[in-house]
Amino acid sequence: MTESIYKRFFRLVYPFWPILLLSGVASIIYVVFNSLSVWLTASLINNILSDFPKIIAEQSAWETATDLSVNEQLKYFTNKIVLRADPVQSLKVLCIVILLVFLLKNIFLYIKNILTSRVQLSLVTDIRNRLYEHIHSLSMRYFDSKSTGELSSIIINDVGVMQSALTTTFQKLIVEPINILVFMTILFVISWKLTLIALIIVPVTGILFISIGRSMRRKSRRTQKKIARIMDIITETISSMRIIKTFFTKDREIHNFKNESIKYFHLLFRRAKLGKLGSPVTEMLGVIIGVILLWIGGVEVIVNQTLTPEDFIRFILILFSVLAPIKQLTGVNIQIQKSLASAERVFNVIDTTPHIVEVKNPIEISSFNKEIVFDNVSFHYDTNNEKVLGNISFRISKGEIVALVGPSGAGKSTIADLIPRFYDVKEGFISIDEQDIRNLKIQSLRNLLGIVSQEVILFNDSVKNNIKYGLSKIDGDQIVTAAEMANARDFIEKMPLGFDTVIGERGVKLSGGQKQRIAIARAILRNPPILILDEATSSLDTESEKLVQEAIENLMKDRTVIVIAHRLSTVVNADKIVVLKEGRIVEMGTHDELLQQNGQYKKLYDVQFKDTRKSNIVSF
Repeated sequence: MTESIYKRFFRLVYPFWPILLLSGVASIIYVVFNSLSVWLTASLINNILSDFPKIIAEQSAWETATDLSVNEQLKYFTNKIVLRADPVQSLKVLCIVILLVFLLKNIFLYIKNILTSRVQLSLVTDIRNRLYEHIHSLSMRYFDSKSTGELSSIIINDVGVMQSALTTTFQKLIVEPINILVFMTILFVISWKLTLIALIIVPVTGILFISIGRSMRRKSRRTQKKIARIMDIITETISSMRIIKTFFTKDREIHNFKNESIKYFHLLFRRAKLGKLGSPVTEMLGVIIGVILLWIGGVEVIVNQTLTPEDFIRFILILFSVLAPIKQLTGVNIQIQKSLASAERVFNVIDTTPHIVEVKNPIEISSFNKEIVFDNVSFHYDTNNEKVLGNISFRISKGEIVALVGPSGAGKSTIADLIPRFYDVKEGFISIDEQDIRNLKIQSLRNLLGIVSQEVILFNDSVKNNIKYGLSKIDGDQIVTAAEMANARDFIEKMPLGFDTVIGERGVKLSGGQKQRIAIARAILRNPPILILDEATSSLDTESEKLVQEAIENLMKDRTVIVIAHRLSTVVNADKIVVLKEGRIVEMGTHDELLQQNGQYKKLYDVQFKDTRKSNIVSF
């Protein structure tokens, strides 16, 4: 991330400048009334404690004077508003004025807070939406290197931390500096000598802000990484609960979670100890300075008589009023540093460039008419430079059933992932109807494909919505027809709400065979010209496999089919069988041709059918 994170925040905030401008105006008005409320409070004390005739005499003298100081002018205008014929009437007017000032002050405080909340909530919503949208644009290689828990933590926790910090920042960062500036100006007006002494707190506090802030940012980075690890464990545990219960490993999983949780606690506690240090230290520094000023100012009033008691009381009141916004800024700085640590993680995801991108002016393809060609295709994953595929070349003509067979790790599923451009080839090219798939519009390419794999992805939604997933203009009859062709209608209609039954996360309420048939119904409804079957029946029992196989036969009619299979019983009738070993094609031909070659395919066949009669072979 080369650009300053502060600049990025500024660019995000900039579109909201009209609202922030209004908020700034409201903040200034609030600060004016806030300062006035402190000033009038000092006037109230003076009115009660001082000699009223003396105040009247001073006011009369100021009316005719031509060289009043700023301090005297302020007091003159205040008295002009408040003073009446007697102390009681003056006190009455002062009380009414103070009430009105506090009312107006809080009205503008509310306006300021509402406006800044609007900006803060809009900003965080935009960030979360941009982050989620960008994640959808990333290629599969990104998700190979990132865990679900980590990404969930960034979207939920890191953006949540940013929201909390932005709330504090917008509510306080705008108004508190103005507050401090106005209060310090008034202090200078009252006594510039005492104010210069008071300013000692500013650089000391600034140094404290910087040192605590840097440490908070480091600790916040480690904290967010740790909560991501905890979310990883939670996600993995919930998705693997059946295995955990089967092997009775709950004690080990609980132990692992508690260990990570304790580490997280220690990180949070260390950060809390540091974060809670700023406010008391700042306050103590302020009190020390205040006590020193109390002594010096008291001497000026009592001994030297260069400062009036009224001015001294007003100075002390305003001085201690300055400490509150300084303390608030200490907390703001800590929140900002937490936010920046989370923002770094959020922006790192947003800055990730998608590896699968469309060329400028991509070709839109709407049909498949001729053939798919693999021409000297080589591929390796980014995490390992060792080739998964090396110089793969073969053709799939329209209407053909082509099977990919070979041992685990031979590259069969990788070939299937390259066709829809989940990954891009490193060398060579793949073409559809003589067009390099990298030149095609990705959506139009994937619209040509239907994929049914061993791992069926279903959503925590109704059966109906899972079948029509990704399609909008679909009526109920089409869904029922697709389910019937997939041998799924019977079991669906026996469910409590039929097609409206919610099937749980990842289809947990369905059996393996039922999940496969829902996936096949989805593919039938999509009606793709090219079908990829990736071990679609490998994990099913005999009865389920028969039902799924019948559904697959319905799905395969009039389509070009690429079948990936470990079990050779499912591919004996394929038009072409491609035999892979260690990422290379070692044989190619029909079932009978390959048996006659007495090569790798024959060895695989003999191993699988050593004790099996041909009559038990399941075929398309």
